Amino acid sequence: MSVDLNALQARLRSFAAQREWQPFHTPKNLSMALMVEAAELAEIFQWMTPEQSLAVRHDPALKEPIADEVADVLLYLLQLADHAGVDLAEAVENKLVKNAIKHPAPLNTGKNGR
Repeated sequence: MSVDLNALQARLRSFAAQREWQPFHTPKNLSMALMVEAAELAEIFQWMTPEQSLAVRHDPALKEPIADEVADVLLYLLQLADHAGVDLAEAVENKLVKNAIKHPAPLNTGKNGR
């Protein structure tokens, strides 16, 4: 499934407008809500071992709560970008270029360049 981020942002704008939430959807408030949702996602994994966290994809009881929190994080991130005037496609592309410069691939083909 592909997601049209611009269309999703429009749906979120409409959803908020229908509920008259626009006065509350400031970049400050949206960034704070994003952090709360990210913390709720982290809470699911908080006391798991690394191995347990890798196994969650096979645990039906955890699939829905993880999916809900991941969706909440994405939805708040999309709204924050929209309200802050950030073009997500451009921002992601620019950041990938910056990351490639900051963290070049090792010349060796072994694990972690070792």
